[in-house]
Amino acid sequence: MFNFDTYLSPFTWRYGSPEMRQIWSEENKRLLWREIWYNLARVQAEFGLVDNDQLADLGEHVQQVDIARSLQIEAEIHHDLMAELRAFAEQCPVGGGILHAGATSMDIEDNADVIRIRQALDVIFQKINKILSIFAVKITDWAETPVLGFTHLQPAEPTTLGYRMAFYAQDLLQAAQSIKEMLDSLKGKGFKGAVGTGAAYAELIGSDNLAIFEERLSQLLGLEFYLVTNQTYPRKQDYDLLCLLSGIGLALNKFAFDLRFMQTPAYGEMSEPFGKSQVGSSAMPFKRNPVQSEKINSLARMLAQMPGLAWQNGASSLLERTLDDNANRRTILPESFLICDELLMTATTILDGLQVNFEAIERDLEKYTPFAGTERLLMALVKAGADRQEMHHRLRKASLAAWDSVQKSEQNPLIDLVTSDPVFKRYLSKDQMLDLFEIETYLGDASRRAILLADKINEFQKRTL
Repeated sequence: MFNFDTYLSPFTWRYGSPEMRQIWSEENKRLLWREIWYNLARVQAEFGLVDNDQLADLGEHVQQVDIARSLQIEAEIHHDLMAELRAFAEQCPVGGGILHAGATSMDIEDNADVIRIRQALDVIFQKINKILSIFAVKITDWAETPVLGFTHLQPAEPTTLGYRMAFYAQDLLQAAQSIKEMLDSLKGKGFKGAVGTGAAYAELIGSDNLAIFEERLSQLLGLEFYLVTNQTYPRKQDYDLLCLLSGIGLALNKFAFDLRFMQTPAYGEMSEPFGKSQVGSSAMPFKRNPVQSEKINSLARMLAQMPGLAWQNGASSLLERTLDDNANRRTILPESFLICDELLMTATTILDGLQVNFEAIERDLEKYTPFAGTERLLMALVKAGADRQEMHHRLRKASLAAWDSVQKSEQNPLIDLVTSDPVFKRYLSKDQMLDLFEIETYLGDASRRAILLADKINEFQKRTL
C-alpha cells in the first residue's frame, strides 16, 4: 500500500480503475518482460541454443519478480531493463546465462508495451460499450420527446431529447469501431535487434531462419510484428492510439459541457446525479455544482494534449533511434489510458443517473419555440403567393416585440401577434397558421434517425461482444 508522506500522482489512487492501474503497474510490466525473455528462450531452444534444463530453470522463476532487488541493481547500473534482467538471471543459476541472447532492450520493452496497450484497450472497449448500451436505451425512450434546440447558445428550433443523445452516442460508436480496428491491427516490434536488421539473431541461428524465428515468437506472444522497424516499433502507432483515446475524450467532453449548460438555473432541464450526502460547496450549503461533469471537462482537456507529445516522439526520433521519447512515454501511455478510463466511468455514472426535468423542458418549449415557427410560416406565406422580403420584415418586427415580452418574464405573445396580423391573414387562415406553430409537426425525422442510431449500437455490440 502506498503512503501519503511523499508526492503521489492522482492517477495512483484518485483517477482510473484498479484494473487499469494494474495493467500499467511496475509489476505487470516486469512480468511481461520476463515472459518475453522466457518465450525468446523457448524459441531459441528450438534452434538448439538453449537446453531443457536451462529452459526449465527459467520457467520456474519467470513469475518471481523481485522489484526491490531490481531497483537495488538499477541504482548501481542506471538501466532499468538490465537491472530486471540481472535480477531474473540471479534467480536462475542454470538458465540465467542465456537470457537476452541476441536481443536489444526494445525487443523486450516495445513488445511488452504493445501487450499492455492491448490489455488496456480491451478494458476501454468494454467500458465504452457499457455507456453505449445506456445511451441506446435512453435514445429509444426519448426519441420522440421534444426539447428546445440551441444554436450559438440561443434558443433555436425544437429537436428531440433522444436525437440530442444520439449525437453524443454516434461519436462514441465510431470510437468503439476504431478501438476494434486498432485491437485487430496492433503490432509489436518483434525481435530485430539494435537497428532493426536482426543481425545479432542471424549470428546465432543464421539469416535464413530469421523469418520462422520471428513467426514462432509471434505465435507464442499472440502478437503480430511490424515488417520494418528500427530500434523501436514505429511511434506513429502511439500517435494513432492517443488520437483515438483523445477522440473518446472529445465526445465525452461535449456531453459533459452541454450538461453543465443545461443544468444552469436559467434552463435546468437536465442535471447530473447528486448524492444525498454530497457537498456542493464548502462556503455555500445550497450549491449543487456539476462537479462530475467539470471533472470530465478538466481531464479531457489534459487528454487532448497527449497526441501532440506522441507526434513529437514519432517525428523527432533521429535515424534508427534516439532516446528522447523514453521518459515521456512512461507517462503519456499509462496516463492517457487512466484518463480515458476515468472519463468513461464518470460519464457512465452521470448518464445512468441523469436527472431530466420535463416540466422545465415544457416551460422552455412554451417560451421559445414560437420563434422557431416563424421560418416555417415564412415558407408557407411565400408558397401562398406573398412577397418573401415583405413577410420576413413583418415577422422580424413581430418577433422582436415578442422577445421583449419574454425578456420581461411575460408569456410569449408571438403566436397571437402573427395570427391577428391582417397582412398574414390575406394568405393563410388562423387555423393554418396555428398548425405551423405545432412543435410535434416540426421535428423532421429526428425520432427515426435517433432510433436508427440506437439500432446501429445494438447491431455493433451483437457482432463484437
